[in-house]
Amino acid sequence: MKRILAWVIGLPVAIILVAFAIANRQFVTISLDPFSPRNPWVALDLPLWSLLFIGIFLGLVAGWVAAWFNQHHWRKEARRSRHELERARGRIDELERTGRQNQLQTLDS
Repeated sequence: MKRILAWVIGLPVAIILVAFAIANRQFVTISLDPFSPRNPWVALDLPLWSLLFIGIFLGLVAGWVAAWFNQHHWRKEARRSRHELERARGRIDELERTGRQNQLQTLDS
């Protein structure tokens, strides 16, 4: 069901993006200098469609980074739980060894 829904939504979006890229092949100048619009210090000439895709990509990366930082609490809790589980397993192993030794000593007596 998820796969069908992905195709139903993804295919039209992909077709629209490809149509946008084909229709907007002209170059635009991206200026990174707010003080000199005529002769900018840094400027890039890019096709308009590539600017759109770069923006989408940077938005995705920013979202991934924000989610990673936002999930710090859960990763920290998972590490703490894993260490606690390892300590408990070590304690269980130790108790099993001492229990076996006690049983052997009881049988020998």
